[in-house]
Amino acid sequence: MKTISTSALAKERNIESKDLFKILTDKGWIFKKDDKWNLTNDGKLAGGEIKNSQQYGDYIVWPENIDWEEKKSNDQNSKSKYFSATQLGEHFDVSNRKINLILNELGWVQKTVAGWGITKLGKSLGGREFEHETSGQKYVKWPESVLNNPDLLENFGIKPVVSKETKPENLILEKKDGNSVDDYRKKYPAEFRSKDGHYVRSQGEMAIDDSLYLWGIPHAYEKKLPNTLEDVLSDFHIPSGPGRPYAVYIEYWGVQGNEYYNKRKEQKLKIYSELGLKLIQLTPSDIKNLEDTLQRELLKHEIKVIS
Repeated sequence: MKTISTSALAKERNIESKDLFKILTDKGWIFKKDDKWNLTNDGKLAGGEIKNSQQYGDYIVWPENIDWEEKKSNDQNSKSKYFSATQLGEHFDVSNRKINLILNELGWVQKTVAGWGITKLGKSLGGREFEHETSGQKYVKWPESVLNNPDLLENFGIKPVVSKETKPENLILEKKDGNSVDDYRKKYPAEFRSKDGHYVRSQGEMAIDDSLYLWGIPHAYEKKLPNTLEDVLSDFHIPSGPGRPYAVYIEYWGVQGNEYYNKRKEQKLKIYSELGLKLIQLTPSDIKNLEDTLQRELLKHEIKVIS
């Protein structure tokens, strides 16, 4: 959606800039501090954003089709459809701390020096990041649609209501020429037992699983990627937690020279990129010196190995 500055918006709507600034101030969307215009949380919910230019510094832009003449009741309804962590916690009957930990694990938010910041994946789900006007702490609000998000509901043992919104078609691996993820799993069954009891599909995966286990790093095998259908699985998932600021995924590309596998690899990498997930990629050549290779990659993601 095209955005324009407040002054440009006033010119386009054929009103004086000072009058528009007063209207937006009266609505509680902007306020002036130290001779500088700032956005309020309601202003951000209305679509306002802060931009920066070398010539003019920070300035506020708005959606070109913004309607500030909506009735107040509509504004209230709009605001009520965005939920803070506290409100989500009340909905699911857990604390806001528990909600933020779950959202962090899902990859929707990440811990910052000043509160919880939104991730690329969180933004794709409609989340909006705010900063408390007095404390400066960051926090995120979520649209009503997340209340039926399958990944979130899974944490509470709730099945979502199936709809187009809960089936992101663009994040499904293609199935062509009789190939499918199920065919791949049948061809490479999980028959290698690792030290922690996981059954994996190759000796390379077993080496990775055993290393993570021996290094004291919690991990899951073949965990569904967030915001995808169930056939989009990671090879390994390292959850966020103490000493692990965010979740990290590991993909082991163990099959060489297979057209379908290479296509599947391209599609999965695109999904990781679109979701903004942290990814470590390993190949058979890495397995030969896995201790150095994997530990080096883990350190890039601030994950320390227990010696």
